[in-house]
Amino acid sequence: MRKDIPELKVEDIALSIVKEKNEIGETIWNVYVINLKSNPIEGVLVTSKGYGQLNGEDVKTSTLRHFLDTVPGKSYSLIEPIMENVFGLNNEYWISFFHNKILYDKKYIFLAESITENNLIKVPLLNKEGVVIL
Repeated sequence: MRKDIPELKVEDIALSIVKEKNEIGETIWNVYVINLKSNPIEGVLVTSKGYGQLNGEDVKTSTLRHFLDTVPGKSYSLIEPIMENVFGLNNEYWISFFHNKILYDKKYIFLAESITENNLIKVPLLNKEGVVIL
């Protein structure tokens, strides 16, 4: 029965949208998964999509999928670049991974207009400024 299925809580895994400079000095934004655990996470699958309203119209982006073989403990991995023109949408990332041979998953949603200069903090392990969801 449903009560027999254990509720597995994802802990020590963060997603961050980080403000960076590219090789020609332009500001770019990248999405990272951050593993704050001491042990690696494996078989990491991430889906991303944006949705919401822009200029009074419903907007939905394509769903993208990314696979990361392993994210070592106390480390991070780049998922994808993100364009500033979708910051006005809800940006949803669904991550699933194995940790100690157990499958975990969690949804992270950066709400519309939450990716702003005012919300930037120092991102753990990356030591760069970004917006973080733990």
